[in-house]
Amino acid sequence: MAHAEHATTINRRPEDVFAYLADAENDSKWRPGVLDISRVSGSGVGTVYRQGVKGPFGKRVPADIEITESKPSELIAFRTLGGPVRPTGRYELAEADAGTRVRFVLEAELKGLQKLMAPMVKKSMENQVGALERLKQTLETTP
Repeated sequence: MAHAEHATTINRRPEDVFAYLADAENDSKWRPGVLDISRVSGSGVGTVYRQGVKGPFGKRVPADIEITESKPSELIAFRTLGGPVRPTGRYELAEADAGTRVRFVLEAELKGLQKLMAPMVKKSMENQVGALERLKQTLETTP
């Protein structure tokens, strides 16, 4: 299984961080791998977003997502519905002295020929979770 995670502390209240992350249309503002994203249906758990991410050679790869779990100010989980690799992910939030501790985790089970792509998939996933530092910068500089 491919796995990547990153954590940071954001100087904002958990409610603020959760609200920003709960609207996945914000992802393209801080995750450089997300080319475009828009809500297709739903609200809360079950919400589906049409998403395009950077694939090999910068080519757009469809990677629609569905919100699978949501606990206000604590957790947002999602699964990828399309694309050659379909990771699951989650944002775990916890109150911290300096604001909110956020942990971003991505996991993908690679089968068959996908295993040949494991190094590339892992690197991509590490870049995505590492973008959490951009989320920190975005939220701390936005009123």
